[in-house]
Formats: sequence, structure tokens, C-alpha cells
Amino acid sequence: MATLTIKNVPEKLRRRLKESAAQHRRSVNSEVITCLEAALLDSRVDAREILDRARALRRRAPRLFITDKYLTAAKNAGRP
Repeated sequence: MATLTIKNVPEKLRRRLKESAAQHRRSVNSEVITCLEAALLDSRVDAREILDRARALRRRAPRLFITDKYLTAAKNAGRP
């Protein structure tokens, strides 16, 4: 892993990082890495991957069909 040195960090930002690290029970270094990952790593959703997972789930439960009629009956079951 590479080492990164950051100079001239504003005091307010340094304090906030330290507070955030304490809240998350992490070191300041780990907190900085987590913040950088959240800000810079690709967080786009792969629609194809989600569809593939949904199709796999459907194959495992092929007889599971929930309709509005079924949901209404289930909600009203046992009500006077």
C-alpha cells in the first residue's frame, strides 16, 4: 500500500475528522481512507447485475406470486 502525506490541513477539518473517527471508533487514518473511498470510488449501480440477481431469486422461488388481491386479503385477515 502507498503512503500519502497531506499538508496544510485546516484546523477545523482536522478536528472534524478526529471527531468523526471517534464516533465511528476508527483511527483518523482509517477515517480519512473511508471518506476518500466514499467520495472517489465508483458507486454506480450495475443494472444488469441487479437484474441477474432478481432472476436468480425468481428461479429459487418460482411459485411465489403476490398479487394486490392476496395482499388485501392478508391485511384484512382477522379484522372485524
